[in-house]
Amino acid sequence: MLGIPGLLKISAADFIVRTAYQMGKTPLLPLFAASLGANATFLGLIVSVSTLTGLLLKPLFGFLSDRWGRWIWLLVGTLLFTGIPFLYTFIKTPQELLILRLIHGLATAIYGPVTVAWVIEQGQQQGNSASNCAERLGWFGMARSGGYLLGPTIAAALLLVFEPSTVFTAIGLLSSCALLPVLLLKKISHPKHSRVTFRKQTTEAFHAGIKTPELWLAGSLECVVYLGIYATKTFLPLYALESGISILWVGLFFSTQELIHLIGRPIGGRLSDRLGYLPVAASGMLLAAFAMGLMPLLQSPLSLLMLAIVFGLSQALIFPSTLALFAENMDARHTGAGAGMIGALKNSAKVAGPILGGLLINWQSYAWMFWSMSILLVLWSLGLIHNVLSKKTLNPPREYGRALTVNP
Repeated sequence: MLGIPGLLKISAADFIVRTAYQMGKTPLLPLFAASLGANATFLGLIVSVSTLTGLLLKPLFGFLSDRWGRWIWLLVGTLLFTGIPFLYTFIKTPQELLILRLIHGLATAIYGPVTVAWVIEQGQQQGNSASNCAERLGWFGMARSGGYLLGPTIAAALLLVFEPSTVFTAIGLLSSCALLPVLLLKKISHPKHSRVTFRKQTTEAFHAGIKTPELWLAGSLECVVYLGIYATKTFLPLYALESGISILWVGLFFSTQELIHLIGRPIGGRLSDRLGYLPVAASGMLLAAFAMGLMPLLQSPLSLLMLAIVFGLSQALIFPSTLALFAENMDARHTGAGAGMIGALKNSAKVAGPILGGLLINWQSYAWMFWSMSILLVLWSLGLIHNVLSKKTLNPPREYGRALTVNP
């Protein structure tokens, strides 16, 4: 039903590179940046700047994969994931680190939209029912969640033994293992626009995105959620150390969060297919708000892990819902471009979250930062609930999904 052989290959590649990439983000990157002398605001900029590349280029790479095929861009992205980590050993200042993180973002700018478009496209080609779109994306999302699960704990454990620059070298070696499953995908995807002019394809993709309101709704929901997620990823390690909690427990927090996210994604996707994308997403946002609101009240490692469970469950409900909302309404000819547009909106939050978090911390405190993010999530979730109740519909894609698709 899910195209097991191909899905396993692309999931394996995504799992490997995401595990390695997450090893380099939390808790490694904030500690590495701090060791170079970065203050809280500049540290937030360093953590978020790699996503600035994705913010600008994800729509472009998704668009190009629609035209030239998915595989070539997966190969380029894998090579970037492999090569760039070896350069961290030469970094000596926060400014140099900022530039390298900007370049490193090219890898995720490629992988984000291309892998999602590949999974959606292969499901359509194999005749899968559109009604299980969220579930399919949920299963694929387990690979990415697996990377988020293992990465922080592996990095935290390695930091107990090695210097940060050495850990980055290990990240490059691990990323190279993804080349094998990517090479096996060579003949899976084919270009769909080779006979269409570049200008015409660009115009059609732009119009398809503009005329699909579900794309902008899904992107805005992910944007709000990622504001809180990335502020937490950036500053929880420093907040925990200030509170007397070992850095190993911080790694376990993020791993526990992603374990629950991993296990729950297919279930969250199935619930979304049956109960409606918007109400399930709203429920997840309320859970995320609850977890973030309690962060400043942490008193022990056990309470930290309890909040990790709630935070992971919230993501399992939100993300399959938002992606399926987009997938069922976007013109199939421009799936990659649409996935890139959503990725750009999401990356805008990845950029803004750490920067906004750093500003709130410098202005007030860690507690103010967590509470501000929590209030934002509550307001958006209440807006979604009001939208669902006022329209008296639980699953918009079922009622008007294909009506909004741009036909040839």
